[in-house]
Amino acid sequence: MNYKEIYKDKDFGDIFFDEPMKYHTSFGIGGKADIFVMPSNEKQIQKLINFNYRNNIKTTIIGNGSNLLVSDKGIRGCVVCLSKNFSKLKILDDTKLYCLSGSLLNEAAKFSIKHSLSGMEEISGIPGSIGGAVAMNAGAYGGEIKDIAISVRLMDFKGNIFDFKNDQMNFSYRHSKVFEDDYIVISAIFQLRKGDKKEIQAKYEDYTNRRKTKQPLEKKSAGSTFKRPEGSYASKLIDQTGLRGFRRGDCQVSEKHCGFIINDGDATCEQMLNFIDEVKNRVYENTGFKLEREVKLVGEF
Repeated sequence: MNYKEIYKDKDFGDIFFDEPMKYHTSFGIGGKADIFVMPSNEKQIQKLINFNYRNNIKTTIIGNGSNLLVSDKGIRGCVVCLSKNFSKLKILDDTKLYCLSGSLLNEAAKFSIKHSLSGMEEISGIPGSIGGAVAMNAGAYGGEIKDIAISVRLMDFKGNIFDFKNDQMNFSYRHSKVFEDDYIVISAIFQLRKGDKKEIQAKYEDYTNRRKTKQPLEKKSAGSTFKRPEGSYASKLIDQTGLRGFRRGDCQVSEKHCGFIINDGDATCEQMLNFIDEVKNRVYENTGFKLEREVKLVGEF
C-alpha cells in the first residue's frame, strides 16, 4: 500500500513514514511504524481516525510512550501520537483542571501548584501523559486518577465523541472503560482543592525526591514492569529472589528499584520480553507468586 500517496495533502497534523518507534518510547525499543501522525487539535484527530476507519487502515494510539514495549517488527498501519503536540492545561471554576490528553502528568501537577491547587502531587512523577494515565487509572503513593477525575472525553475508532462522568469510566486497578470498549482519550477534567501554595510545593518536592532517590529515572525503562500482586509487591519478590542487578545482555533489573527493568544499551524487544519472562519464572519458582506484566505490548508480534 502506498501510504505516502494515500496521506498526501491531508490535514491530519505532522505525518512521518517508516518512523522508528524507539525514538518515541521511554524503553528506547521498537521497529518502524508505517505511518506516524502528530495531530494538534481534536478536529484533526477526528478526521484522521475516521479516514483510517473508512480506508480500513489499522490505528494505534500512543501518548508519551512510557508504558510500552514495541515490537522489533514495528507497527503496521497508522500510529497516532498524542503527546506534546496535543497538550493544553486550563483552570475552570477556580478548582477544576482541564487537560488535553497529550499533556504530561508532571506538567499538569506543576501547573496546578502555580494556581495553589492540590490533588496531583502523588501521581506527579508518573512519566506519562494524561491520556495514558486516565486509560490505565494510573496511581502512586496511594493516589489514583479515579480519585480526582470528574469527566473524560473519549473518541471511538470511527471518530465519534463521547463524554463520560467518573462513575461511568469503570475505573479499577490499572484499568478503565478505555480498555474495555476501545476508546481514545481526548481530554479530562479533574477536581482539585485550594490550598497553601508553599505546602503543596513542599508535598510535590517530597514525592519528587522520593522518586529520584528510589527509582532509576535516568535509565531507559517503562516504569514499573509488573502489576502489584495481591498480598505482596513485585519489587520485593524480585529482590527476595536475588535478582537485584541481574542482567542478560543490555536487559537488567535495576539495582536502585527491583520493580524496574531497564534497557541499559540497545536491547531489542525480543530480548526484553525473554528477560521479563525469565524474571517472572524465577520469581514464581522462588516465591509462588505469579507476576503479571504491566507494560503494554504494541505492534507486530
